[in-house]
Amino acid sequence: MSDLQEQFGAIDIYLFDQLLRGRIAPGMRIVDAGCGSGRNLVYLLREGYQVFGADADSRAIEFVRRLAAALAPTLPAANFHVEPVEAMSFPDHFADVAISSAVLHFARDDAQFNAMLQETWRILKPGGLLFCRLASSIGIEKQIHQMTGRRFLLPDGSERYLVDEALLMTLTAQLVGQLADPLKTTIVQNQRSMTTWVVRKNH
Repeated sequence: MSDLQEQFGAIDIYLFDQLLRGRIAPGMRIVDAGCGSGRNLVYLLREGYQVFGADADSRAIEFVRRLAAALAPTLPAANFHVEPVEAMSFPDHFADVAISSAVLHFARDDAQFNAMLQETWRILKPGGLLFCRLASSIGIEKQIHQMTGRRFLLPDGSERYLVDEALLMTLTAQLVGQLADPLKTTIVQNQRSMTTWVVRKNH
């Protein structure tokens, strides 16, 4: 078990699934938009992927830079930017894969949610893959309490911006993308609901 943890870190199981299916392959350029302390990057760094990240938390980026220095010493520290997801400095069509893991549900309102999503989509190459995992209302509609707009109080006591199936399908069409997988939702003992949304950017 310790060997697996060392190799893969605390990677999201649904991101691991994309690796297993060959959708994230060596040589690809990966951007983790809202990378935090890099829990999804351990394997990618260790295996020599072209890894980049952005996060508004300077301490988190400093941690990721140290992690990268240990696991991928030739990777420039400048690959990891201190900047908000809604204002990333990566060029258009930069990434083969964009990761947005447990990020979008922290949006304050529709405007910030859409800004973060559009910016993550902007940096993705045509044919590229958006991997997004975020809180949703799917399956727990009767357990949540609306605060304002799409922000809800969850049974676990947290407040999140929640999407639903209709919104994700509408966004997929608006982005002119195509679902790479059906939506997959995990309900955690009626406390919260997490949905995996994987979209291919059309050429």
